[in-house]
Order: sequence, then structure tokens, then C-alpha cells
Amino acid sequence: MSAAKKSVLVIFTGGTISMVCDQQTGALRPAGIENFKEFMPELFHSEINVEFLPFTPLIDSSDVNPPMWAKLAHLIDSNYNDYDGFVITHGTDTMAYTASALSFMLENLTKPVVFTGSQLPVGILRSDAKENLLTAIEIAAEQDEEGNAVVPEVCIFFDSRLYRGNRCTKKNAEWFAAFKSYNYEPLAMAGVHIKYNVHLIHYPELNKPMRLRTKIDTGVAILKIFPGITEEIVRAILNIPNLHAVVLETYGTGNAPSNKWLYDALRQATQSGIIIVNKTQCVSGSVEMGRYETSLNLMNAGVLSGYDITTEALLTKLMYLLGENNDVDKVKELLQISLCGEMTIE
Repeated sequence: MSAAKKSVLVIFTGGTISMVCDQQTGALRPAGIENFKEFMPELFHSEINVEFLPFTPLIDSSDVNPPMWAKLAHLIDSNYNDYDGFVITHGTDTMAYTASALSFMLENLTKPVVFTGSQLPVGILRSDAKENLLTAIEIAAEQDEEGNAVVPEVCIFFDSRLYRGNRCTKKNAEWFAAFKSYNYEPLAMAGVHIKYNVHLIHYPELNKPMRLRTKIDTGVAILKIFPGITEEIVRAILNIPNLHAVVLETYGTGNAPSNKWLYDALRQATQSGIIIVNKTQCVSGSVEMGRYETSLNLMNAGVLSGYDITTEALLTKLMYLLGENNDVDKVKELLQISLCGEMTIE
């Protein structure tokens, strides 16, 4: 008896992948689902049953926001028992933010949620859309001999690489290799065969259900340290009304200027209940609090370490934790734990 046909739901949000070239004007415009399907007949001649669920209207990724993250999470939750996996087409500019957010919102995920898109629209001759989407669908349907998902994570597939979604950053606006996971190796590499790095994949507790968590607190800001930064700028950010947390982007392994006014401003903020997390501006490497005296000052001011987490993951993790918890101490505790593989703590 042949195995049951796998099924994948493709949630169509917009982005470059959903654009087609208008034959009369030559301008790019959003493609309808039926129009999109015409360019990819392969979708309906495979061993995988593929169904589409479009956003109406389609959204440019620059307009993506937390309510859209919640909408996506609810769509997956409401269709969870009907499909073996999910693919989300998304614009590249904010894909890493959305993938990071969903990695926290879909607690104990047991099925693949694979984000993908393209640098060229599907209707362009040299488009990378077909390979990205078709491979993402295959990964979303892949199961082991026991019928469990091979990659039960929120991921990003782009240019032959499958990355953990909350480890990704968009690195290039020009080349097909738009994304990179600097501090974590790819979960899979696609060539003639798809080779999975099983030892790197985060697996859930199969005896527990997936739990939806969509409460979000947007009272979060990013403060980037730079040479010549002034006390006025720092205090203006730290005194934003209803601010609950700050991503502090520092130099190197987590260093900042040793000015007393900076220490005082950060200390006053943390004592007032604002959570501040140290995140290196480097794309690769980790914060090492206390390694240099300049980061020791931050520790004394009550700043927490972000280890090797990305800015996208840290921002969304803060929004998620603050939304789900009223206890600041509990949020601080959870910030120092890797919840779903978003950082490495050594």
C-alpha cells in the first residue's frame, strides 16, 4: 500500500515572490493566486498536495507588524491538524523578524513552518522563486520513518539553505543568497538531494500539544551605541513613555563608552523597571559581559547579556515575553534561557 499523500498549506502574504510583470506597462504588480499558479504548474504534479491561502490584500513586508504576526500564528493554529507542514511566502525585508516572532508564538511546534520568498518576481525568467518555493514545500512535507516531521521548526529557506528562523538576518539586497545565520549552521542544504543536519534541529516534546501564544508588548526600543553618542540622545530614548525594554546594541563583545553619565542613565532606567539587554553590533560572535571593564560597567548598571542572539530575535523575544508575563523578574529570567534555539549559552 502506498503512503498517504502529504499536504502542505502555503500562506501567501506578498513580497517580491508574488509579483509579476505587466505585459503592457512592464511594471511589477501583485499577482493573484491563479495568475501565480500559471507560472508554477509543478506545484500540482507532485506527490505533495499543495493548497494556497492568500492574505487579502497582499502585504509589502515593510508594512508587516505584530498584528500580522498574530494573524499568521492563528492561521497556522486553526489549520494545524489538516496539514503536514506550512510554507509562508513573505517579503525579504522583514522576514527574519516574522520568523523570529512565530518561533516564540508557536510553542512546542511539531510541524515545519518554512518561510521563503525571492529576490526576483516569479514571472521573471531568471527568478529564484521557483526553486525556493518548491524546495520549501518539499521540506515542509518531509517526515521520518515514524511519521514525524524532520524539521519541526520555524525556518527560512533561501538559495539552497535552510536556516533556523530566529537565527537569521537579511544580509544582501542584491544576491540570491539574501539570508545568513552567522552563529548557527544551516539545518539543511539542498542540492541534488536535501541533506539534513539532524543534530542541529530543535525537536519538541511530542507528548505535549503545540500552544499558541500571541500576546505582544510593543514597548520596546533599540538603542545603538556609536562614537559621539550624547547623553541627550540616550536619555531621550530611555525616557520614552510606556517603554518597557531596550535592545542595547554595543561594540564587539558587548562594550560601550565608560562615560559616567551613560552608566547613570542605564542604571536609573533598570532601577525604574526597564529591561535592557546587551546585543553586539557584530553579525557574528557573542556578548561576553565582564570580559572588558567597559562591559563590566554595563553589568553593574543592571544590563543583561543577549549572548549571540540576533537583533530580530531579541526584539521579538522581548515583545513576546513582556506580552505574556507581568512579572519583570520572570521576564529577566526567561531572557537568560534559550526557549527555542534562538541563542547559545555557554
